[in-house]
Amino acid sequence: MNITIVGYGKMGRMIEEEALRTSNNVVAIIDPLSSDKAVTGGNLTDIPPETDVVIDFSSPSSAVGNILYYAEASISAVIGTTGWYSHLDELIRVIDTSRCSIIYSGNYSIGVALLMRSVEYVSRLMDRFTSYDIAIEEIHHKRKADCPSGTAEMLKDIIIKNITRKKSAVYGNPEGLLDSEELEISSLRLGSVNGVHTVIFDSPVDTLTLTHSAKSRAGFASGALLAAEWINGRSGFFSMDDFLSDFLGGV
Repeated sequence: MNITIVGYGKMGRMIEEEALRTSNNVVAIIDPLSSDKAVTGGNLTDIPPETDVVIDFSSPSSAVGNILYYAEASISAVIGTTGWYSHLDELIRVIDTSRCSIIYSGNYSIGVALLMRSVEYVSRLMDRFTSYDIAIEEIHHKRKADCPSGTAEMLKDIIIKNITRKKSAVYGNPEGLLDSEELEISSLRLGSVNGVHTVIFDSPVDTLTLTHSAKSRAGFASGALLAAEWINGRSGFFSMDDFLSDFLGGV
């Protein structure tokens, strides 16, 4: 598979390493902000025509424009950048009329995808047991720009969709008592932690926790490459859940 990497930060470098390890071909690296010798171009127009899939870990400020370009140029892309989801409905309409495929996620780790599927299932069960309260905790390294993480936001959406007594989220440590309809999301920035996400279901008699701990960025890179293989040759706008549902079948 011929891959162009857009955005040559830590994730872009990790994707390059993983692509080469798995015998994929990196045909170009695009990054207007990098002077690294590995970068082959500074504009999306520098994407070679032999590219099968772009893997884009650029920046929130460029994500919407990049996706619109991929749609216009019929380029399939894996989008790993977050911070643009308020434009999701608009972009879905655009992609639906194009010949490209886009898959997006705040986290391409297969383990995180399985965590989300598990949280969805347990949340549907917990909806019947009102003695359980729910919260989300996430921990990342000090250099992480967004807070809470995109993964925590996706977990929030799953819980609010499936637990009727939770209506909205609060962040950090709010003053005063939490309303029973509020879901608290707690974020901690610490050292060089790659990422820990925990969903807590707590009752007066016991506590159930579901946790994913990333050991390195390699899991994110390998998941992004699997997503690239999956969308290659497809058309449409997809999420990581679409990929996982197809991969797992009826499970």
